[in-house]
Amino acid sequence: MTSTIYKWSINFLFLGCIVILFMIFSNSLRLPDLSFINSTNLQSFKTMFISIILEAFPFILLGVFLSSILQIFVSDRAISRMIPKNPILGILFACLIGIIFPVCECGMIPVVRRLILKGMPIYVAVVFVLTGPILNPIVYFATFTAFRTRPEIAYTRMGLAFVVAFIIGLFIYRFVKKNPLRHSASNHQHVHDLEQNHINTGEQEVASLHDHSHDHVHEHSHDHSHSHGNKFFAMLGHASDEFFEMGKYLMFGSMVTALIQTFMARESLVSIGHGPLSSHLFMMGFAYILSLCSTSDAFVASSFVNTFTTGSLLTFLVFGPMLDMKGTLMLLSVFKTRFVLLLMGMIIITVLVGSLLFERIFFQ
Repeated sequence: MTSTIYKWSINFLFLGCIVILFMIFSNSLRLPDLSFINSTNLQSFKTMFISIILEAFPFILLGVFLSSILQIFVSDRAISRMIPKNPILGILFACLIGIIFPVCECGMIPVVRRLILKGMPIYVAVVFVLTGPILNPIVYFATFTAFRTRPEIAYTRMGLAFVVAFIIGLFIYRFVKKNPLRHSASNHQHVHDLEQNHINTGEQEVASLHDHSHDHVHEHSHDHSHSHGNKFFAMLGHASDEFFEMGKYLMFGSMVTALIQTFMARESLVSIGHGPLSSHLFMMGFAYILSLCSTSDAFVASSFVNTFTTGSLLTFLVFGPMLDMKGTLMLLSVFKTRFVLLLMGMIIITVLVGSLLFERIFFQ
């Protein structure tokens, strides 16, 4: 129920952004009475809103196509076989697997759920969820592009994400002994066997049932088409779905960012942004609410470079891909609530402490 309400609210905001864009670019429509907004502020809002979107869109396109290729053409079993048995090596491998398989966080949870059910250790899966959306070449290139004059932000983003995920992975390996999944692997296997038996039976009887069960024939023909290698169209379909899903969050995040930068008093913004702790807490909450894709969040963060400390921008860039609103809902659909709360607490503490230390070491 909660996820349905959240999905509809995001769709409503996405529709609102489309209406705003249409009103901005249309010459045939008049803007509503915005006399309380001076023209300078309105122009600043439009410029910032559109510039963030235009800068981020190419990286979203690249990310969704690569993610879709991996989703369709690379099997989960192939990834599972690559994981070392040693826990330390397994955590290190999970930290770096995003370099090989750069999957966006939007499609990370379903992939990891399948890998866990196929035998991937929980601590390895969690580390993969945390680092996969950050430690990959697309996100690094996007961050480097967004902060052309501050390349150290791109380096420290990768470094802090690695350190945070490694610490959390060790903690889960040492202290989490019970299965945190909502549905155990045995239950999943039982359901899978029932489904497989149903499909096999349907394949044997499809000739006799063709005239009596349209739905069954449709499902059978769908499986048959995929078995003949029709993966290219499946990849395009997955890419388009993921693009529009992430596009909604990007437009929402860009609009909120432009509104804050334009209409919030600069003195208030600077006072928050230069606070030793308030800047980090503000950026953590900001990242959680926006739920941006890791291929586009750097362009939002770069718009705050003159008002917020570099350490707080680093907090935004690391915390957001690891924990945001949509990610929390997806985690709750896979893991037990107690485990999700534990994971959220560890992410908040380690990212905050780590960013404060990185700020003192690298940005002083």
